[in-house]
Amino acid sequence: MQPDLFERPAAPARNWVAVACAEHARRGREHQPLGFMQVCHGRLAPLRRLRPGDRVAYYAPSTRSGEVDGLRSWVSLGRVAPGLPYAFDMGGGFVPHRRDVRYDLSSREIPIAPLLDRLEFIEDRRHWGQRFRFGLFEIGDHDMRLIADAMAADLSALGF
Repeated sequence: MQPDLFERPAAPARNWVAVACAEHARRGREHQPLGFMQVCHGRLAPLRRLRPGDRVAYYAPSTRSGEVDGLRSWVSLGRVAPGLPYAFDMGGGFVPHRRDVRYDLSSREIPIAPLLDRLEFIEDRRHWGQRFRFGLFEIGDHDMRLIADAMAADLSALGF
């Protein structure tokens, strides 16, 4: 019998948007045997807010860090794995904190633009990008389900 890759959380799952360039988000998604996430330049405090079973959607404003190429896409979707945040030495004196994530590898990357008018966390359509400056923020089930459905994700694996 194969174990359930997305364990059911004891408490209701919360939903998070994490922000990073697509290159970094993809690196975390494609890491094997288990994916990972880093937010806010590797800070520990934001990662402590997440619990195993929480859902995470990664938004990428650009393809590479420091670029302004207008990518503006959802690039990965997954659930926080059991365990605590941990430090990871990336070399050159950079030791960011990470959190393990089990990504839905069947989901596809999509632009955010078609969803902007339906996302409840977007309060002002003219300044929709302001919320993403926080690097990690919580959203409701409606918005996570909307994002997951648009990404063609396995909703049951995400606990919906």
